[in-house]
Amino acid sequence: TAIRNCRSNNQKFTDLIEKGEAVLREPGSRELLEAIFGNSVYLSECVIRDPAFFCNIVSNNPLDVTTKLTLDLVHECGSLANDTDLMRTLRAAKRQISLTIAIADICDIWDLDQVTSQLSAFADLALSIAVSHLLRVSAAQGIIPLNNTFEPEEGSGLIIIGMGKLGAFELNYSSDIDLIILYDNNKFPSRLSDTLQNKLVRLGQQLIKILSERTGDGYVFRTDLRLRPDPSATPIVLSVAAAETYYESLGQNWERAAMIKARPVAGDLKSGEKFLNQLTPFIWRKNLDFAAIQDIHSIIRQIQKQNLKEPLSAEGYNIKLGSGGIREIEFFAQTLQLIWGGREPTLRSSRTIETLQDLVAFRHCSKKTSNELIDAYKFLRRVEHRLQMINDQQTHTLPQKPEDFSRLATFLGYKSSKIFKAEVQNHLKLTHNHFSKLFADSRPLSVEGKGNLSFTGGEPDPATLKTISQMGFKNPISVDATVRRWHNGRYRALRTNRARQILTELLPNLIKIISHTPDPDRVLLGFDKFLHGLPAGIQLFAMIQTNPQLMTLLGEIISMAPRLADYLSINPAVIDSVLEPAFFENVPSAAKLRDELNEALIRTKYIEDVLNTTRRWAHDRQFQLGVQQLQMLISSIDAAATYTDIAEISLDCMSRPVIEDFRLQYGTVEGSEYAILALGKFGSREMHARSDLDLVFIYRAQYPVTTSTGERSLPTSQYFARLSQRQITALTALTPDGGLFEVDMQLRPSGNSGPIATSLVAFSNYHDKQAWSWEHMALTRARVVSSTCPALQSDLETELRRILTKPRDPDKLLREVADMRNRLAREKPADCLWSLKYVRGGIIDIEFVAQYLALRYAADTPEILCTNTFDLIERLTHWGYLEASKGHFLNEALTLFQSLLGILSLTQEGEITNIQVSEFSSALKSCLARAGNCANFELLDAEIRRLAESVFAIFKEIIEAPAWE
Repeated sequence: TAIRNCRSNNQKFTDLIEKGEAVLREPGSRELLEAIFGNSVYLSECVIRDPAFFCNIVSNNPLDVTTKLTLDLVHECGSLANDTDLMRTLRAAKRQISLTIAIADICDIWDLDQVTSQLSAFADLALSIAVSHLLRVSAAQGIIPLNNTFEPEEGSGLIIIGMGKLGAFELNYSSDIDLIILYDNNKFPSRLSDTLQNKLVRLGQQLIKILSERTGDGYVFRTDLRLRPDPSATPIVLSVAAAETYYESLGQNWERAAMIKARPVAGDLKSGEKFLNQLTPFIWRKNLDFAAIQDIHSIIRQIQKQNLKEPLSAEGYNIKLGSGGIREIEFFAQTLQLIWGGREPTLRSSRTIETLQDLVAFRHCSKKTSNELIDAYKFLRRVEHRLQMINDQQTHTLPQKPEDFSRLATFLGYKSSKIFKAEVQNHLKLTHNHFSKLFADSRPLSVEGKGNLSFTGGEPDPATLKTISQMGFKNPISVDATVRRWHNGRYRALRTNRARQILTELLPNLIKIISHTPDPDRVLLGFDKFLHGLPAGIQLFAMIQTNPQLMTLLGEIISMAPRLADYLSINPAVIDSVLEPAFFENVPSAAKLRDELNEALIRTKYIEDVLNTTRRWAHDRQFQLGVQQLQMLISSIDAAATYTDIAEISLDCMSRPVIEDFRLQYGTVEGSEYAILALGKFGSREMHARSDLDLVFIYRAQYPVTTSTGERSLPTSQYFARLSQRQITALTALTPDGGLFEVDMQLRPSGNSGPIATSLVAFSNYHDKQAWSWEHMALTRARVVSSTCPALQSDLETELRRILTKPRDPDKLLREVADMRNRLAREKPADCLWSLKYVRGGIIDIEFVAQYLALRYAADTPEILCTNTFDLIERLTHWGYLEASKGHFLNEALTLFQSLLGILSLTQEGEITNIQVSEFSSALKSCLARAGNCANFELLDAEIRRLAESVFAIFKEIIEAPAWE
């Protein structure tokens, strides 16, 4: 009918009609047409579109037909001047080649090897023709010169590597072609060095378009470039040098397996062979250590599914990726090749069947196993080809519907679908049985009760994405991409094969632990950030491997306290201390902590060593304290006191060597004394993880001495100013171990405009004549934390007490305190309830009430004075200056607020805003609720509001309302 529809009187068509009718009279040809028209839409279209060619096929040997097609194609394409004509010609040739090979397959004229070889040979030819064409066009346009005008590919420096089935001459009927496109810099003029890669990337994009773009004539081959080195981070065309560097330093074992099948298929073949020869040590390791073998085992475990317990249902089954499918046969062969091929060069075949036969020869596989796997491979590949012939689709899934399944069985020549199904099941079971025995003693990389976790290869595994989703992750694609990034070795901690191998072993348990956190997606991203900061990974991963509880702790830290996680990633050695039972016990007393740091400082020689040693000690202890806070192992009051101890001991122990180092340059001021005064949270012993140090530097010199004794003599005031600046630098400087504390000097006499160091006399005069009431409020928390002389410390403490116990005008004091609080509210307004320090009714209002009452009544009752806010409120209550109910309530509110602020200091940066609160993780909300003794975060929020409103009412009753009466 198709022939007659030509409706032409042309003799050519008259001959075709006669030829067609002769073909139809042949029983074999009629049966072939029935098979095609009854089962394959695509092949039917090929016959209808070109009936003359079909008649030519059935009248000749398929090999003769493909040979003539190849010669005609080479001749015709050599004279084509534009991409459009080339694309049309290649697509027509692909259609004819596909029909020829399909007929040879359906009629059993060619075996599997001949079918896949012919498909692969045509892909090679199409690539070669397209590359030659593009090189000629580029040369004609003056973009890239040719080294060989007659043979553009020869010596061109452009290398097309075929991977996967193309590389192994095993293409299936509707296969993608996996390519790596490289270039050799040395083959191109040096003047192109700056722009060469961009030009070749554009050429590569055009090559993909020529082959893959669907037009009215169809397509030639779908192309896939994802097997190139680190595909998500590299251009589609890479230099040979970049590729070699990648494989030598970051190449993974699955990439070694993929490279077994690699071969140059187009372009500069000699350069391609040279490149692959350079990779021989990467692909074929002669001596495999234990870690390398374990890594190879992980490839198998990453693609193993659960052992079959029930007979497979063939309908709807993926015969490539499913258990017992083509992939398992290929990996069976390739895995054994990776282990033994380094020592046996004859085991390096790229072809699956040949490899299985070679393994028998070297006794790495039994004859029975090899034969059964080869039979299954041939059978499954034949079924795969029939599936793909139906609609020219890259499918590997058997039909689900009974009628479609039966039609496929018929297409394959079976008398019934029942017989076909039984044969499918038999091959799948045998294959999976053999595959499962590979490294049977190794643990599968899957999550118990959930399913498979496979992150090997170049694309996501659908079963793995399903498993990730079932485990509670909201974005399985993102999770898969993140884990693959770890395998790519982009992070410092994962650049060694050993580190990646151990992490691979940890993955199932790691992902399981993360999935149990309230927000697993957020925690995984936090762990990714943690890995990114790690300087090295093997030691930490090995510790987690032998101590799984560390991963649980790490998950808690990452989910709630990214600041602690950041510290841990920079200082992974601190994880050693977590394994010690004492890590979760009470932090030692201040005296023992001081002895601990002094003992470490004894071994230091230079001031830089002092700074680094102090930082390491302080950070490790702060990390321990932070973990204990998150796990509710320490009260907020005890934690605040211990943070303060760490700060005070660090400052005091470091101060002495800083002074000694300073004296080497500037000598001493004879008879002088020096002290450091702590104010704010440091002075009141209420510090948290992010507290800075409010300091005032005080000195006393014996006059008339006015200069220091050193070679670089300094006037007394300048001497102590520089010494104090040296102390500040010692605390704040960023060394390899980070900074120690931020320092705030605003509470010194005259604030930021005053001298850095103040003489005791000037300090006293200032507070007698110039200081504001709010500055005296700050002095209620002042205490000496370091001193070169006990006498100065005693005199300074006496002077502080004198200043604070001076009689004051109560009305003036009240107005100044109220005015200062209003100024603070204007300058630092708090629109968020969780801004616990500045919100009205928050910590500052509690402190203002206590400090105001202390200043007002200290002249009458000096015993009420103390630096700690809790103790001050209790003393005010005891002496009757604050109602017992109000005092109890203020301390109750302060306890909750400081407890919550302690947790937030570990988990958040800066002052808390409503936006931050809306982004609190579920884990953090749960932790805060526990810290506040509330059942949930919503009840905690309500409790904060209740307390803040009541505190503000007390503040207004004691300060605000009386101030403006």
